[in-house]
Amino acid sequence: MAAVVLAATRLLGGSRSWGRSRLRFGAPAHRQFSSGGAYPNVPLSAPLPGVPRPIFATVDGQEKFETKVTTLENGLRVASQNKFGQFCTVGILINSGSRYEAKYLGGIAHFLEKLAFSSTDRFDSRDRILLTLEKHGGICDCQTSRDTTMYAVSADSKGLDTVVGLLADVVLHPRLTEEEIEMARMAVRFELEDLNMRPDPEPLLTEMVHEAAYKENTVGLHRFCPTENIAKIDREVLHSYLRNYYTPDRMVLAGVGIEHDHLVECARKYLLGTRPAWGSEAPVDVDRSVAQYTGGVVKLERDMSQVSLGPAPFPELTHIMIGLESCSFLEADFIPFAVLNMMMGGGGSFSAGGPGKGMFTRLYLNVLNRHHWMYNATSYHHSYEDTGLLCIHASADPRQVREMVEIITKEFILMGGTVDVVELERAKTQLMSMLMMNLESRPVIFEDVGRQVLATRSRKLPHELCALIRSVKPEDIKRVASKMLRGKPAVAALGDLRDLPAYEHIQAALSSRDGRLPRTYRLFR
Repeated sequence: MAAVVLAATRLLGGSRSWGRSRLRFGAPAHRQFSSGGAYPNVPLSAPLPGVPRPIFATVDGQEKFETKVTTLENGLRVASQNKFGQFCTVGILINSGSRYEAKYLGGIAHFLEKLAFSSTDRFDSRDRILLTLEKHGGICDCQTSRDTTMYAVSADSKGLDTVVGLLADVVLHPRLTEEEIEMARMAVRFELEDLNMRPDPEPLLTEMVHEAAYKENTVGLHRFCPTENIAKIDREVLHSYLRNYYTPDRMVLAGVGIEHDHLVECARKYLLGTRPAWGSEAPVDVDRSVAQYTGGVVKLERDMSQVSLGPAPFPELTHIMIGLESCSFLEADFIPFAVLNMMMGGGGSFSAGGPGKGMFTRLYLNVLNRHHWMYNATSYHHSYEDTGLLCIHASADPRQVREMVEIITKEFILMGGTVDVVELERAKTQLMSMLMMNLESRPVIFEDVGRQVLATRSRKLPHELCALIRSVKPEDIKRVASKMLRGKPAVAALGDLRDLPAYEHIQAALSSRDGRLPRTYRLFR
């Protein structure tokens, strides 16, 4: 009680410490170390008197985004994009992938992805490679797609010479020991098991719809190694493939965050005149096939009721993906197709977020918001140097498969109808924002530079792509959609398919005016 009284007395009567505190905060005083004290009457928006006028960095009309490209004597292209920062991303992209495996065992590219950054002539193990990268704060990765293989390293820019030497060794001088190949077989088996067990069937459906669209040719060949080929792929098979497709004229050394001349110097040092592990014989069996779109259906009957067990098990669903041929990324219509894909949008039945998550796209407004029983409706656009595929993936209860397919075919037909100016502008804005936001990331810039230079020997700059997107008009969307609808569909179906409409009925619906499936009559149900 005495302590409370003492505290009250100090507050009411005042003490010397309280008085000093009031003086400190009550009276304004200029601190000598503050710039505001030296110039008390100059607003922050005005230049300080007597201080030299600052010179700020500026950009010209080209936005200083120029990508420099140099072609070496052996045909290898060196492309770089300068970017401020301590770290760089450097890698080798190769015109190689599953589409070139028609004359080989399917799955070689998948194997090479698992064997990447293993032992080489200079590095006796994967650990030695990783320790070398660690000295420069580096990480490495290898990815393969249907038409491109990419080896990439992100590290401190000061270690560029070491990084390019390491990449050259990994790509051109892999040892491919029996032990490493056996480890790759185990990794491939595990990935195939995971592909068939995961609740999200999108990777498997994408594989199936490509198989249906391009039957037994180019991008329709298996991207993942078939189970029956795992034991057959050995060092001799891999060397036979590498001899034809890992050649300098099919490669691009790309770098972001480094000086172009330094990258060219490193390329000449490590990638010019070197003899690869498989010999320097000229390639004799390069596949130059052009993709042939066939259309068709691939079905996989499977019990999906036990896919995701747990406290809240995932419901049993049937998954459908319907696709139509679009165009290659080299054609002028690629941009309208990209805008159309963004306009369709879609996603899962639940999405936390607003318009930035695509909540105002057609597949949300017309499908998911109106048909609560549908779990997913998403648009995808796959584009290659000689073809393209625009798909819609949908999921629902097996008892409502027919109704789900009809809803999707109606959405395809509506693509060729009237395009609202507001939704078009929204899709264009969203596409441009996604493009620019993705290009803030150094690894994404690296992949963009490498892929464009590999395909076209040059690079379209971001502001050029944005100008092309802005120029898309409603009639462009209607034109490309109408052209697409004249082709045969590619259909992939996974799950309980008892109520799946016949392929001929889906084709007839996509050829009709309203997208309705032909009526079927059953005497017995």
